[in-house]
Amino acid sequence: MTSTVTGSVTAEQATTAGPLGERGRAALFSRRPLEGVRVVDAHAHAGPYSRFFIPDHDVPGMVGVMDRCGVSVAFVSTHLALELDVVRGNALTAELVDRAAGRFRGLVVVNPHHDPEATLARWIDDPRFVGVKLHPDLHEYPATGTRYEPVWRAAEKLGFPVLVHSWAGSAFDDLRHFVTLAERHPAATVVLGHSGARRPHFEEAAELAARHPGLVLELCGSFMTSYWVRRLVEIVGPDRVLFGSDFPFIDLRYSLGRTLFADLADDDLAKVLGDSASRLVRRFRPDDPAFAPPLAPRPDHQERRTP
Repeated sequence: MTSTVTGSVTAEQATTAGPLGERGRAALFSRRPLEGVRVVDAHAHAGPYSRFFIPDHDVPGMVGVMDRCGVSVAFVSTHLALELDVVRGNALTAELVDRAAGRFRGLVVVNPHHDPEATLARWIDDPRFVGVKLHPDLHEYPATGTRYEPVWRAAEKLGFPVLVHSWAGSAFDDLRHFVTLAERHPAATVVLGHSGARRPHFEEAAELAARHPGLVLELCGSFMTSYWVRRLVEIVGPDRVLFGSDFPFIDLRYSLGRTLFADLADDDLAKVLGDSASRLVRRFRPDDPAFAPPLAPRPDHQERRTP
């Protein structure tokens, strides 16, 4: 049954009272962070971008928004690593994880044109990283190409998740590429960033994931809506649908809001918001306290923006 929430809520109702979905919507209307549930942003970035301006892309700016929303941890890859300099960019990701005092975990960007094996050897054992990020569109190289094979072999062996940009109709990361990957590497956990990205294809992405247990859907993107959040969970189940925002590209608050308004059952919503992502990470980093059950409290963040 769908609940109706008005703007007239107390601080206590916004944080502690009622079912999770109601509390989340009440927190939104009262402009308070969501509490009592682990929220993991499984798709975020950091740092300035070379093509256009992005506000609040540094650690204080991003953590400030996370605090306001109640997000515990974000999986980040720097824009520098994704496009201009994968060596310096991955090093910057590691630095930002340190500076964020427990609020960030890194995704290793692998550029297929820049020695993927060396990149993995340098970073995948570093505990600051919890997975790999691929962007076939930006790198203009198909997700099924042989230069990515070291990633898929390592993912099957070590168990880390691989977040891959997906875009229906792309020459590099169309949904058909993920059919091939799932058949070639059934033991790899492949997270479809944006779930195909375009509204006519969300259901196709979900049906594909339903047929291949190694495929996981992620929710960020400008075309995603509360209806499609709910529909993806209906088709695939909440264990393989991850909250993500593309923050700071896309406003984290908008992305979280459409998830809270998807009218999911409490257990399903808790999984989508963070429990399912935490379970994926525990396979690879079982000793990381941020993802250990039960809910780990968010650490206080000490870094502040300099004048």
